Amino acid sequence: MPFLEARGLSKVYRNAEVPVQVFQGLDLDVERGEMLAIVGPSGIGKSTLLHLLGGLDRPEAGAIRVDGRDMTHLSNDELARYRNRNVGFVFQFHHLLPEFTAEENVAMPAWIARVPKNEAQKKARALLGELGLDSRARHFPNQLSGGEQQRVAIARASRRSRTFSRR
Repeated sequence: MPFLEARGLSKVYRNAEVPVQVFQGLDLDVERGEMLAIVGPSGIGKSTLLHLLGGLDRPEAGAIRVDGRDMTHLSNDELARYRNRNVGFVFQFHHLLPEFTAEENVAMPAWIARVPKNEAQKKARALLGELGLDSRARHFPNQLSGGEQQRVAIARASRRSRTFSRR
């Protein structure tokens, strides 16, 4: 069984005067550990597909299973918990929270998961250090270069930002 399986996915955007069918009947299998690149011209549905697979949006039709679990019919709360614990996104636009420091942006997923503040910030500082941003941890996004913002977003999206070992 594939780690990620999509069957018969269809997505239509209805916020325009004329509905826009992005794709219909899309099937996809991804094995555990497999790396996959989704490429194609602008507007073909690459981001839409990633939003569906990551649980940020829902398809009009079809099913998505991750590690055997049907994601299609989860409640909004269940989907939010799944995303917080299992999915990391680095968006084209970093979506860093401007009122929080780099360290706080990275700690945010752990705070949402109710990890104690000190523990979350310690882990965030360690992740930023691994990305060469030790000295920038207390800077706000508007004080960081584009590349530094990208690395902060990568640290925040890292599963390790949400995974803490209790010693």
